[in-house]
Amino acid sequence: MPIATSTTTSARLLSLLSLLQVRRDWPGLLLAQRLGVSERTVRRDVDRLRELGYLVHAVKGPDGGYRLEAGSQVPPLLFDEEQAIALAVALRIAVGTGAGIEEAAARALATVRQVMPSRLRQRIDALEIESSGRGTQVDTDLLVTLSNAIRAREELRFDYNAPGRTDSARPPRRVQPHHLVVRAGRWYLVGWSPEREDWRTYRADRMTPRIPNGPRFTPRQVPGGDVSAFLAARFKGADTHTWPCRGKVILDLPLADVAPFTGDDTASEAGPARTRLLTGSWSWAALAAKLARFDTEIEVVGPPALRDAFADLSRRAARSAKRDP
Repeated sequence: MPIATSTTTSARLLSLLSLLQVRRDWPGLLLAQRLGVSERTVRRDVDRLRELGYLVHAVKGPDGGYRLEAGSQVPPLLFDEEQAIALAVALRIAVGTGAGIEEAAARALATVRQVMPSRLRQRIDALEIESSGRGTQVDTDLLVTLSNAIRAREELRFDYNAPGRTDSARPPRRVQPHHLVVRAGRWYLVGWSPEREDWRTYRADRMTPRIPNGPRFTPRQVPGGDVSAFLAARFKGADTHTWPCRGKVILDLPLADVAPFTGDDTASEAGPARTRLLTGSWSWAALAAKLARFDTEIEVVGPPALRDAFADLSRRAARSAKRDP
């Protein structure tokens, strides 16, 4: 009988904790009704949760009640099945973010997996998630510092180790930080530069913040309202989420051979073993060179600037072929 009572109490504690997590305030009477026990039992169960490290605050008032608050330590956590799977997926992906948490993420995943029922462990183990490669390593404390400045709306002062720059006497840069974004394994800070009166993007791994931060600022909206699209456009050298130079060609290759290499380009069949490709780049010369990698006959549909770029690339290639090393 004591074992049965203990099992019932443990199950009820988990149910109570689950209820406290889904809404801010719970009247004691309503909790008792949901759990099928007396209000006195609810009070005892709340005391047990407090002993486990959960900060459950008693709400005063005519109805009375309870509220789960953030505590000073990390108590045992409770997840439903969907949350547990989402957490496991996030921990696997975390390895490729370059945030310096690879080992901690692996340990956390092992801990979560260990306490899962077998049916959930099988679902987690069946997930095939591979990182696209290790990202550029960024110190976790730096990411926290940048995030805190964004949240506090405080101007950042920092040194920036830009490639090819050896001027250590340059004064610290200033930026109003707005977004911290991870892209292709690298972390970027997007912010407004008061000195340049324009938006700027900085690699986080090249930043060394100065202390203290600068004055507070009123946040702006990133152009277009979508920071991911804005960052993609900056990498493409344009003000929009498209390449500044775009052309259409027909390749003497079947679509199946072209499709794996199209990325964000648009490819479609143009006849037997031929592919129509709409693609772009940051310059016409770069676009011609990009298309030459397919190593096949290329018919330029347009525009004329792309045809001229191919002609110029051909002349330069011919001159290089004639030079005797």
